[in-house]
Amino acid sequence: MTIEDRLFLDKFKADTKAHLKIIDPKLCQKCKDRQCTYCCPAHVYILEEDGSIRVSYEGCLECGTCRIICQEFKNIEWKYPRGGFGIIYRYG
Repeated sequence: MTIEDRLFLDKFKADTKAHLKIIDPKLCQKCKDRQCTYCCPAHVYILEEDGSIRVSYEGCLECGTCRIICQEFKNIEWKYPRGGFGIIYRYG
C-alpha cells in the first residue's frame, strides 16, 4: 500500500477559518528555494505563476513540516485547527 493509498483513508473536516497563514507574502517572493512547495506531504503550499504562494489549508495533515522548513524568513504562522476541525486519521 502506497502513502497516497494510506492518506486516502483519512478524512478532513475543514474549518472556514484558516489555521495556516503566510505572514508576509512579499517575503515568499525573496525565498530562493521555496521549500514549502515541495516538502509539505499534503501539498498545501502551491507556487502560483506570479511567484506567490497559495495556502490550501483544508488538506493539512497537521504535521508541522512547514514550520520546520521555513527557516530563512520564518514566514509561516501555524496553529492547530479549532476543536473538531482538521484531519481525522483512520488506521487500516
